[in-house]
Amino acid sequence: MPDTLQNRRWVLRKRPEADITSEHLELVTQPVPELSPDQVLIRNIYLSLDPTHRLWMSDREQYLPPVQVGDVMRGGTLGVVEESRSERFRPGDIVKPMVGGWEAYTVADAKMVRPVATHPDLPLSAYMSVLGSTGITAYFGLLDIGKPQPGETVVVSAAAGAVGSIVGQIAKLKGCRVIGIAGGTEKCRWLADELGFDGAIDYRNEDVPAMLDRLCPDGVDIQFENVGGDIMDAIYNRLNLNGRLSLCGMISRYNDEGVMPGPRDFGRVLMKRLTVKGFIVLDYQKRFPEALEALTEWVSRDQLQWKNHVVDGLDNALDGLSLLFSGKNEGKLMVKVSDEP
Repeated sequence: MPDTLQNRRWVLRKRPEADITSEHLELVTQPVPELSPDQVLIRNIYLSLDPTHRLWMSDREQYLPPVQVGDVMRGGTLGVVEESRSERFRPGDIVKPMVGGWEAYTVADAKMVRPVATHPDLPLSAYMSVLGSTGITAYFGLLDIGKPQPGETVVVSAAAGAVGSIVGQIAKLKGCRVIGIAGGTEKCRWLADELGFDGAIDYRNEDVPAMLDRLCPDGVDIQFENVGGDIMDAIYNRLNLNGRLSLCGMISRYNDEGVMPGPRDFGRVLMKRLTVKGFIVLDYQKRFPEALEALTEWVSRDQLQWKNHVVDGLDNALDGLSLLFSGKNEGKLMVKVSDEP
């Protein structure tokens, strides 16, 4: 590795209290450290941008330790090994570090790096979306928690998003009726006309409770929740006896300080014997191969469609993240940090 190799990294400078701005993250240049035994140097190709990044910047209670002020911003990455001091990896290997960051290069212990078995007929970016954490999240959140049965009604919030769109398609593969909630007529058209959802609700221009009553006359069996707030309540209030709520995210509340409110009528959990379970994809790490096998088969059969929204350049990562909170992203949001091999 050349002594002059420099790393460009986004560092957390201040914890946000509302929207994330340039006062919270700073792009700095630092030298890449020399490798220690059993370490690898990874040139990052793609950086995933996810709603949970807003949580990691805060010091509220969460499922991982908050990113500390002064540290590089945490984020999922996919990259290529440039140098290796481990017998497990060679230069040119495509890998994912278990703990990545908003940076051009990552130095990681080999035991904390996962190889990625790519297919020549699929774009590398697919392994950041449908064949990455996005698809795995959809797979386990729906199948392990929702336990869909043929004929059941599934309602997905943020249904045109990276996870939600995969959830709805898997639910259709399992024989369910699927209703998606999304923002804008074009996103709703994509859900209904191209992905085969049985109905789509435009929360920006339609009355969500009234539309749920029209499209789900027999109630809702499974709620896959990404949004929280009033949309979550509207679906929750229509859950049937023994309904299941799979809680993946609550993006509408991530910029708010204080406690994130839950459903107003908590007694419904008792009266309807509901299952309400939150999860994160890391809960299923030992079972990732199971999900990837199924997802790869569906993709190879053209039974799953997906969209990737790629922001070009690490410099634009902060602006890219804002697309998630404005709803302007189309599918899985990621940054192209460097060129593919």
